[in-house]
Amino acid sequence: MTDRRHFLKSGLAISLTTLIGSPILASELTNSVTTHSATKIFPKALKKRTKVAISSPAGTVWDSKQVETFTHILTGFGFEVVLGKTLSLKHGYFAGTDEERANELNQFFADKTISAIFCMKGGWGCARILDLLNYSLIKQNPKILIGFSDITALLLAITNQTGLITFHGPVGNSGWNEFTTEVFKKVCMNAEAVQYPKNPVTDLQLKVHSKGIATGELWGGNLTVLTSLIGSKYLPDFKGAILFLEEAKEEPYSIDRMLTQLKLSGIIDNVSGIIFGKCSKCLAEEPAKAFTIEEVLSQHFSDLKIPVVSDFMIGHIENKLTLPLGALATLNTEKGSLELVKSATI
Repeated sequence: MTDRRHFLKSGLAISLTTLIGSPILASELTNSVTTHSATKIFPKALKKRTKVAISSPAGTVWDSKQVETFTHILTGFGFEVVLGKTLSLKHGYFAGTDEERANELNQFFADKTISAIFCMKGGWGCARILDLLNYSLIKQNPKILIGFSDITALLLAITNQTGLITFHGPVGNSGWNEFTTEVFKKVCMNAEAVQYPKNPVTDLQLKVHSKGIATGELWGGNLTVLTSLIGSKYLPDFKGAILFLEEAKEEPYSIDRMLTQLKLSGIIDNVSGIIFGKCSKCLAEEPAKAFTIEEVLSQHFSDLKIPVVSDFMIGHIENKLTLPLGALATLNTEKGSLELVKSATI
């Protein structure tokens, strides 16, 4: 999978609101809740003067200025920043060997003075280190892990293997504008009951493919990465989950193929709701001979009996949300909202 570096503006009406003590939304369109068996572990919210680490568990960081820029951003939040050796290692297109990248993550999780691990970039390589991670150690030392794109493999594997809530959000080189930063702070720093309106930068609206209301655990990430893990022990069974997906720079036929794989593998039939991001640069090379991405999504989603929306603000776009994997949330197409059942940090 190629490195995702191009961003488009996207928008939707969304709220991330704490509903502790409130009953689950109910109507004839509401799906039942399934909680996965692994006990969920909620990491501590980040505070000023907290020590955090930056690592590159996948692709090589070719531009050191990006590390400097991201370090400045994190110190601006009030954090003390530790730089991983992988930020300067080069092993082909990887930021060091598989062992070096896995060992750095294990060491950062083992370090009790570090409260969060930020991933510098995606690219490709996280799936290659899944068998080298110490999941028992990670479970005993819970902390925030955040990233997207190829980092999807780490998020899915760690949450599935340990129960630790991980975060699908911006990486170091993806841009931290005001919108993206504000959502990250509310979810990962303030542990707030967040309610957020539609993206004020654009009037693009959330597209509803199938109406309804559903509550389930949030699971998902990059479509290419997720489908590549089918058949492995690192994916949950997805029963009752709200599946969120994002992709970039893939032609419609490729999206079609991967969604078909999700269907044939039984994942689509198991989930209680689906969220698809704004597919960045997903254009056909020969448009006259192809479906559009909108047509492909409609073919796969419009006849489903669960709530399905697209143009969600996740992934390879400029204004992106931070979503916690493994956390309970309610998707409501009538309100155009996604609501966390409770804060994802403590």
